[in-house]
Amino acid sequence: MNVETEELLDFIAECPTPFHTVQASATRLRLAGFAELPLAGPWELKRGGRYFVTVYDSTLLAFVVGETDGPLRIAAAHTDFPCFRIKPQAGIVKEKCGLLNVEKYGGLILRSWLDRPLSLAGKIVLRGEDAFNPEIRLVDFERPLVTIPSLAIHMDREVNDEGKLNAQTDMLPLAAAFAGRETADAADEAADKEKSFFVDWLAGELEVPAADILSYELSAYPVEQGCTLGLGDEFVSSPRLDNLTSVQACLDGICAAEAMGRGLRLAALFDNEEVGSNTKQGAGSAVLMQVLERIYAALGLTKEQLFIDIAAGFMLSVDVAHAVHPNHVDKADPVVHPVLGGGLAIKQAASQSYAGDAEAVAIVRSLCEEEGIAWQQFVNRSDSRGGSTLGSIASALVPLRTMDVGVPILSMHSARETMAGSDQQALVRLLQRFYQE
Repeated sequence: MNVETEELLDFIAECPTPFHTVQASATRLRLAGFAELPLAGPWELKRGGRYFVTVYDSTLLAFVVGETDGPLRIAAAHTDFPCFRIKPQAGIVKEKCGLLNVEKYGGLILRSWLDRPLSLAGKIVLRGEDAFNPEIRLVDFERPLVTIPSLAIHMDREVNDEGKLNAQTDMLPLAAAFAGRETADAADEAADKEKSFFVDWLAGELEVPAADILSYELSAYPVEQGCTLGLGDEFVSSPRLDNLTSVQACLDGICAAEAMGRGLRLAALFDNEEVGSNTKQGAGSAVLMQVLERIYAALGLTKEQLFIDIAAGFMLSVDVAHAVHPNHVDKADPVVHPVLGGGLAIKQAASQSYAGDAEAVAIVRSLCEEEGIAWQQFVNRSDSRGGSTLGSIASALVPLRTMDVGVPILSMHSARETMAGSDQQALVRLLQRFYQE
């Protein structure tokens, strides 16, 4: 297992939710000499400084200020991934089984979540000193807690032909069993207790009164860890490759950036890409431009200089790409499709669902070729809509020339995805080169 793969799997294990991704990222940045800035407070910056700011706990922007003026370089990725989010008042009791009411977050492959041991993680908000200052608890229970059982083939003979699943009726996680817990005399009391079983369980885990739990943002996630596989140990199988591969590469790049360099180098890790980015902490918000304006103001630079640097700057939008599937080659473009182990993918779309233009392609190609970094290209089939990334959204608000890149993977949006370890090496090398002076 190469170093990049080992670091990636360790990072993914720390990041079951966007909140934990930001927390783990902040830890790495502090170790690399970055100082945290308050989002709701004044900033004092100095040349050669290394800083980061978190935005509502699930987005993070880190930057290195050069000793002298120079180019603006930004790389952006997203901290979120498809999963099941737990609804409020989540406990449902059917036939003495406790289920959790959940909803889809992002475009999941539903069947990939069946019959897996799942844990729960996220944020729980408790009653605080006053209404505007509740207490926040970040939690990861780190053990198998629930599962989504599939229906036996004997009761669904067409499952291998049809297999359609309903997110509301087929995908409720099994969390508790109540049969045999009460006597007949205590049945009514037990029924009332069952209705609140989930919040009561949370209260027990946190050792707080159930009445103090005001709200939560919790997700179910596959508790099985990532691993390498293949006859030559060449593949990586893991949850959340989309898009923690890119987050890890952006962190490696910005941490390697020299403080003595020129210009401003920034890594933007946004939440909510999987649901459209149009949130206060998403790439479709004003947060990137606000942070840039605050940096320039704190350095005594004018807004005119910021606009000049944006016009001359460059952004990498870093997100995974579709590798050609060896069992479904017909789903890929017949000519331009990335293969596992062929290097990072430069992603293009005439629709601009991926950001880029001819100059942007040339710039990334040149960086790769100068450093001997393996690269390949991706386009969608002309009769397929394909996906999109945050690059086009962010670059419409902060109009830098932008190029979409990422590692090619299989089973995108599955509970477990597959990639080649060498492609992560290529992506990390690109990001490290990108942030050099």
